[in-house]
Amino acid sequence: MASIKDVGKFFVFIIGGLVAIIVGSFMIRGTMHMWDKPEDHKEDKD
Repeated sequence: MASIKDVGKFFVFIIGGLVAIIVGSFMIRGTMHMWDKPEDHKEDKD
């Protein structure tokens, strides 16, 4: 039974890490887009 709990904790750790990385990358991408949007819009209109 201990090994099953160990495997469960391992999977939870991996899934939590992946979710954290995905959410973090989306947040970084969103902030970068927010910062870059006005400049990109001006360049696109020109």
